[in-house]
Amino acid sequence: MAKTYNISLIKGDGIGTEIVNEAVKVLDAVGKKFDIIFNYKEYLMGGCAIDATGNPLPQETIDGVKASDACLFGAIGGPKWDNLSRELRPESGLLRFRKEMGVFANLRPAVVYDELTDASSLKPEVIKGVDIMVVRELIGGIYFGKPSGKDETHGWNTMVYSIQEIERIAHVAFKLAMKRDKRVCSIDKANVLDVSALWRETVEKISKEYPEVELSHMYVDNCAMQLIANPRQFDVILTGNIFGDILSDEASMLSGSIGLLPSASTGESVAVYEPIHGSAPDIAGQNKANPIATISSASMMLRYSLDEIEAANAIDDAIKKAMSDGYRTGDLAAYDCKELVNTQQMGDIIASNIL
Repeated sequence: MAKTYNISLIKGDGIGTEIVNEAVKVLDAVGKKFDIIFNYKEYLMGGCAIDATGNPLPQETIDGVKASDACLFGAIGGPKWDNLSRELRPESGLLRFRKEMGVFANLRPAVVYDELTDASSLKPEVIKGVDIMVVRELIGGIYFGKPSGKDETHGWNTMVYSIQEIERIAHVAFKLAMKRDKRVCSIDKANVLDVSALWRETVEKISKEYPEVELSHMYVDNCAMQLIANPRQFDVILTGNIFGDILSDEASMLSGSIGLLPSASTGESVAVYEPIHGSAPDIAGQNKANPIATISSASMMLRYSLDEIEAANAIDDAIKKAMSDGYRTGDLAAYDCKELVNTQQMGDIIASNIL
């Protein structure tokens, strides 16, 4: 009997619709192979939601995503809405969405495909074989800390973490490390920040529950340097919200294109899966976007939310085959390209590799 999952879709703005459509195409192909039925329901968030409802995050979206088994998300925002007040901009809806969903752990893999080592700005011998998972705390820290504000002469934000917040994100990192190379590097600024001193003490305490995992610590400025100098030294990187925001974007560029890399935002119940890139309004509607990051996000959804490991592996293998066969979207056209393809064609190729 076929297994059935309810998947909420938030296509969003810009290229969001195009890339999510290709991920759905690949999910349907893998569902056919493994006897899985995906029931999809679309919801609004971001600029399209503002246009339709005046609200970047309608209550219907919150309720619908919470009722689903997992959420696949495209991208939001664009210059059309840049002049709105901060509370009404698409990005405010995204921050509120993460808080409403309770998705406290952001997982961002940075994997370098052998066929694309020349696409990175770093030397191939430095980045070949890189496979990093950045675990970023997502709904705490300086982005959510109080007090915050500004007056005519000052602006202020507060970086706050509780022991409970640190413990739960540390458990996520250590559990992931147990399934990988059993190494966690915790990133902080404990030499100058009290909140980082608490972070380090708490991570040390949690590490005792995972004796097989090797724990190391690194200051955030040194980590930024080491990601460029020797990225292969890292397996799982554990860090807070603002440090993780910066470091995960840095790690993403090791692969050569932000269009390749997925992410997962997980919590106690529903999880949200999305590419790490933005809505790219400059190429929206032109069938040029690279859908691989979104398709890889669908693979993460199968792996981490639905426990469909074989199906997830099938998608990953299909992407690797497309890369090894030399198919490239425009962002990767300069690197061992045997055939330049558009968004829909790349989705077709990956889907056909599964069947």
